[in-house]
Amino acid sequence: MSNLPPQPLSPLDGRYRSAVVELGEHLSEAGLNRARVHVEVEWLIAQTDRGFFGASALTDDQKAALRAVVTDFAQADIDELAELEATTRHDVKAVEYYVRRRLSSLGLDAIAELTHFACTSEDINNLSYAVTVRDAVADAWLPKFDAVIDALADLARAHRDDAMLSRTHGQPATPSTMGKELAVFVHRLRRIRSQVIDTEYLGKFSGATGTFAAHLVAAPDASWPDISREFVESLGLTWNPLTTQIESHDWQAELYARISHANRVLHNLATDIWTYISLGYFRQIPQAGATGSSTMPHKINPIRFENAEANLELSSAVLDSLAATLVTSRLQRDLTDSSAQRNIGLGLGHSMLALDNIRRGLGEIDLDRDALAADLDANWEILGEAIQTVVRAEVVAGRSSISDPYAMLKELTRGRRVGAAELAEFVSGLDIGDEAKQRLLALTPGGYTGLAGDLVDRI
Repeated sequence: MSNLPPQPLSPLDGRYRSAVVELGEHLSEAGLNRARVHVEVEWLIAQTDRGFFGASALTDDQKAALRAVVTDFAQADIDELAELEATTRHDVKAVEYYVRRRLSSLGLDAIAELTHFACTSEDINNLSYAVTVRDAVADAWLPKFDAVIDALADLARAHRDDAMLSRTHGQPATPSTMGKELAVFVHRLRRIRSQVIDTEYLGKFSGATGTFAAHLVAAPDASWPDISREFVESLGLTWNPLTTQIESHDWQAELYARISHANRVLHNLATDIWTYISLGYFRQIPQAGATGSSTMPHKINPIRFENAEANLELSSAVLDSLAATLVTSRLQRDLTDSSAQRNIGLGLGHSMLALDNIRRGLGEIDLDRDALAADLDANWEILGEAIQTVVRAEVVAGRSSISDPYAMLKELTRGRRVGAAELAEFVSGLDIGDEAKQRLLALTPGGYTGLAGDLVDRI
């Protein structure tokens, strides 16, 4: 039907590859296989260090040569593993045979039977996924997440005192500052960041049903739980002592829920920035050579934030599905997690693409202070809140006999525009103390921002 060469099915591997390429280092099939080789090699070294079944400890050079199998893992190794799996029809068994070949080439055939010793495939897989996901989050996702937080924090500080009309329920409301509104997102995202950082990456290493049964038969006197714990911790993971054949994946559900939560906060940010652009609060900075519309030359569309919205939704859909699926395994093992986990990179990738778009979008907007000021000046009625609050305080203090301050201001302002002069005339006629009256007469919409600027300083 077509002369097209083979094409990537996912836009993450095609159009948007440059934004997510770091993930492939960890969460691709090749990255997973390299991690599997890493776990197998480290288990070999751990066994020989303990002299299992009379095996001699490896020399430093031999250990270095084995570890180089991991660090030098390249395309030829990827191809070799693919050929092995084509025969074994089992990905982890292919890794075992690959490692045995390397042992033979290094003259280490004497310890070949220690390869994958007492392991079920999931002993290797769960540790490999924990290592790859941990490193993908730390090396790929988190730097892009931090870049967005840093850009937001810079904008919040820059616009610390730039008063703007708020819009609760989409209607004119008590003013804030742009800096304070952006600082809210900084605070929210930093909380989630700390939760992501605190994630425990768990690992199990206890055999076919988590009982150390084969281990104990082979070496009855060994302290297998201690050996397992030390090995898992040597990989930088937290040991899970009680599992079935698989590690229970609760840590994955927790992590993906946290990243999905971050996605939703970022989605809220993207829709708010989009709305501020629509209101004219932010101008979009023209990018040289860029086209906004194929027919309307004047347009600059907020595509960075719209792209981010879509990708954040896709990411959360995948991550939410993973979190729901991975915590259930029938009895001691079923294979649903195996297929599901191959999509971890997809979930993180769409989040990373969104982060890239948000960071770039934040760098392509400029605050229009004149638009903010004009909007404030057109809505003096928002000071009704301040006036009725001051009047109520004056009543309590015995300096006013007004019976229902709220109703009085409601009658004046609800559903209608009230200008500066009309409001000043109203305040001048109020039955309140002179100091309070002068305070209200000096108040403007742009000056009615409370402690917004000070709150920005908290970030």
